[in-house]
Amino acid sequence: MKQKQWRTLNGRRINGSITEEVLQVIEREKGLGHEVSAHVGTDSQVKGKDIHFATVIVFLRKGKGGFMYIKSSITQMNMSIKQRMLQEVNDSVAVAYELCDVLVTYNIPMEVHVDINTLSKFKSNVALSEALGYIQGMGFNYKAKPDAFASSSCANKIVH
Repeated sequence: MKQKQWRTLNGRRINGSITEEVLQVIEREKGLGHEVSAHVGTDSQVKGKDIHFATVIVFLRKGKGGFMYIKSSITQMNMSIKQRMLQEVNDSVAVAYELCDVLVTYNIPMEVHVDINTLSKFKSNVALSEALGYIQGMGFNYKAKPDAFASSSCANKIVH
């Protein structure tokens, strides 16, 4: 899987670790008196023989907008819809886990957003129970479609 490094929405590359970047940004936001929350999500899109993934970390400032970090990857593996949905969840949980200590230290609430529909008539629903069980088992709060804006809106715009 070809991975790119983390970047901001305006294209600024993150040279250090994403954890260090998040630590600095939380300290800045707290210093400015902002109340922030973190939302991690991943979306994917099949493009020919490739599957493009985009993972985002969205920070919302209560009443003052937000900002996000983006990481993209491309794989040529063949995946069923269930495998692809579970890979999205795995990517999001890995990032959430990486950031967990910093967010807990600063009392920043975090949610993992999954691009899986809660309605059984949609194909992605086939992975819902396993995905939510995994996220809960890892100790994270979650949101699924239609409430999962980090994956369904933010990451979706990057991957398309």
